[in-house]
Amino acid sequence: MLPVETPLVAADGHRFPLRVFSPPGARAGLLWVPALGVPAQKYDRFAATLAQAGVAVAVHEWRGIGGSALRARRGVDWGYAELLGQDLPASVAALDPALRWRFGGHSLGGQFAAMAAALSPARCAGLVLVATGVPDARTFPAWERVLISAFARLLPPLTRAAGYYPGHRLGFAGREAGQLMRDWASTVRTGVYSGYGTGRPLEARLRELAVPVLALRFLHDWFVPEASLQGLVAKLGAGPRRWELFDDARLGARSDHFRWMREPGAVAPVVAEWLLSP
Repeated sequence: MLPVETPLVAADGHRFPLRVFSPPGARAGLLWVPALGVPAQKYDRFAATLAQAGVAVAVHEWRGIGGSALRARRGVDWGYAELLGQDLPASVAALDPALRWRFGGHSLGGQFAAMAAALSPARCAGLVLVATGVPDARTFPAWERVLISAFARLLPPLTRAAGYYPGHRLGFAGREAGQLMRDWASTVRTGVYSGYGTGRPLEARLRELAVPVLALRFLHDWFVPEASLQGLVAKLGAGPRRWELFDDARLGARSDHFRWMREPGAVAPVVAEWLLSP
């Protein structure tokens, strides 16, 4: 199945597409938020496989990449406030109201899916968290904790000096907005999501979000240790939890942070079965 790109305009004028897979007779819907620096089209195989099972999938596009009209540079900046207050509400508003929608995402996208659900709880019937977790340095093993903490301390001066984050040169993410990376670095240092201009601390809103959760982790994903995923789920309110671990044998490939996107044959049926369950 081929997607249809629905053009959206955020409240501040940012233009971007919502990449929608709409199978005939869809019985459930999934709003999907990509990983940092990953264009929406990279999830086409995953979304198409879900669509074949009867799930409508709407893939959000990050501000600054893919079909977004903006690119980060000196003088053109944004952070969590714009993504949560402008872009994601536009995608949520475009969802077919006839379907029951869950929100989901990969890596940073999973965090944003949870925060978007906390801001629009009436529109979200559950969360699909894939290779994601709160990037609290304390949830990482010792040597990784040192690396991620040092990186988080480097980001504020680096992004202010450059005017943006040159991830395409550093080998982590892409060309990103400076404030976005400073917001991420703050969570690394504190383990806390602040209000980001939404009116109330997101930590409180997340605690009020009582929805079912499907949480998938990959054995060799050093970006998201088990404690990181557990830390994100622990921020949520009460609800059924289903935990799935994919090792190399189960995935049929190296069970790292990104490989499942290219070979979603093992992951998509698990997600589809959960989404289509009563």
